[in-house]
Amino acid sequence: MNGRLIAIGDIHGCAAEFAELLAQLAPTRADRLVLVGDLVNRGPDSRKVIELARAHRAVALLGNHELRLLKYRRTGDRKYVKEKDLDTFDRLQAADWDFLEAMPLTFEEPNLDVVCVHGGFLPDRPWRKQPAEVVTRIQVVDRDGRAAKRADAPGSPLWADLWSGPPFVIYGHTPRSEVYKRKWSAGIDTACVMGGSLTAYVLPEREFVQVKARKKYYP
Repeated sequence: MNGRLIAIGDIHGCAAEFAELLAQLAPTRADRLVLVGDLVNRGPDSRKVIELARAHRAVALLGNHELRLLKYRRTGDRKYVKEKDLDTFDRLQAADWDFLEAMPLTFEEPNLDVVCVHGGFLPDRPWRKQPAEVVTRIQVVDRDGRAAKRADAPGSPLWADLWSGPPFVIYGHTPRSEVYKRKWSAGIDTACVMGGSLTAYVLPEREFVQVKARKKYYP
């Protein structure tokens, strides 16, 4: 394997910060750029984020926000989206929808024993066989052993605290003020859209690179 694996956390429409981070990282053709989902919604310019992702030949993973838009597009059912999602929905064009439709759930780099995913995995079953509803949404494991959001199962353990690897998992989805690093995982959603930072994790150097949000875009 030549070049770097560069994983970037949830961008949520923060195109200016994404462009700044890309300028710092200066990815080459030998590098693999992996965006761990939730490129869209909440922030100011989801279309520009998708455009930058395509221009840099990034692998973009399916996040729960992309899944929401796709479900709404397929069904027309408003239960899948929130009011602000519709701003994104109305602006996306055919090439953008093609990009969302093609998003894989995971990206594996066997040479590094690393897997990238949006939300995470249930720790007691093979990661490759877990469905979109689990891997794009999981934050904690509830008392019945099911994937759940933090808010829906208060006090339940974080999936990453139960994950004993291998592989090493790089994920987003759960916003925090700092990177959540464990022996077998790294949570790199550092809440850029909420005024935090946009984080990249660079391998094999195992280095974190961040840019600060220019403002708080989302409450």
